[in-house]
Amino acid sequence: MDRKRNFTGSVWTLLFVAVVACSNNSHKEDGAGGGAVAETRVEAPAFNADSAYLYVSEQTAFGPRVPNTEAHGACGDYIAGRLQAFGAVVYNQYADLVAYDNTLLKARNIIGAFNPESKKRVLLCAHWDSRPYADQDKDKTRHRNPILGANDGASGVGVLLEVARLLQEQAPAVGIDIAFFDAEDYGSPYFYTGPYKADTWCLGSQYWGRVPHVEGYTARFGILLDMVGGKGGTFYQERFSKQTAGSEVKKIWGAARRLGYGGWFRQSEGSEITDDHVYVYRLRHIPCVDIINYCLDCESGFGDFWHTTDDNMDIIDKATLTAVGQTVLDVIYNEK
Repeated sequence: MDRKRNFTGSVWTLLFVAVVACSNNSHKEDGAGGGAVAETRVEAPAFNADSAYLYVSEQTAFGPRVPNTEAHGACGDYIAGRLQAFGAVVYNQYADLVAYDNTLLKARNIIGAFNPESKKRVLLCAHWDSRPYADQDKDKTRHRNPILGANDGASGVGVLLEVARLLQEQAPAVGIDIAFFDAEDYGSPYFYTGPYKADTWCLGSQYWGRVPHVEGYTARFGILLDMVGGKGGTFYQERFSKQTAGSEVKKIWGAARRLGYGGWFRQSEGSEITDDHVYVYRLRHIPCVDIINYCLDCESGFGDFWHTTDDNMDIIDKATLTAVGQTVLDVIYNEK
């Protein structure tokens, strides 16, 4: 089963509608009020959407980042170089991973550790590869073409590279690990007619879960970013995340609402999705929250551009990048 089509039923009808503030962006809403006593919070650095957008653009400039291609190798070097320039201790995990059709993938997980001496750690992650097939494209002649993956891949990396830049300038109270998983999107396409093989998606996180970059690695919790830059992006509370990381889901969605980003972070449950966070939890026992775009009105559930040749820079929205990036910053800088 396609890992991003694992639906268990329709999303509940929204009973709560965010109050939308009058602004140039219809997603922006006022923070929670009601006269509650304000808790003392650390003010996180300001997320720079222009910087994050540039990191997304620079990734897509390499072309589709499909394992075993020149573009993939070059972009991997770029990501590792950015992390190193931002002061991280960088780990490169090279692994030969077997795809659904027995293709041997030369994969590379890239991990940047900030304040590696700290025992108190939070994991941030995203996948950096792009899908080798545009198998959801309306034009069937393109189904075997690779996608650029501006949103599905590059957006999560772009947000986390901007987070990494800010971590260098202002350190939070806990250690942060930023993991970029490879071979997430090499799962079996609909046109594959060979024998069934389980767990063909998220190969990089499966490898890392069994062989972490640091022996015995653990973290308080993780946050996975997947498809977090698209225009009109909405993030419902993914079911597996709620089941296994319920308190962290409340923390993240609460931070988003307080910051005025409730129009993006919806206070309703979404679908259960097989994504990298599942293997982070199952193999490393780290509760991990999947912040992933979910579209109520789209047939796929993930936007009309999902796994198509339309997943390019034209759909990337700086406002969506900001909503996700600033929320993540608020959470990690207020972790004690």
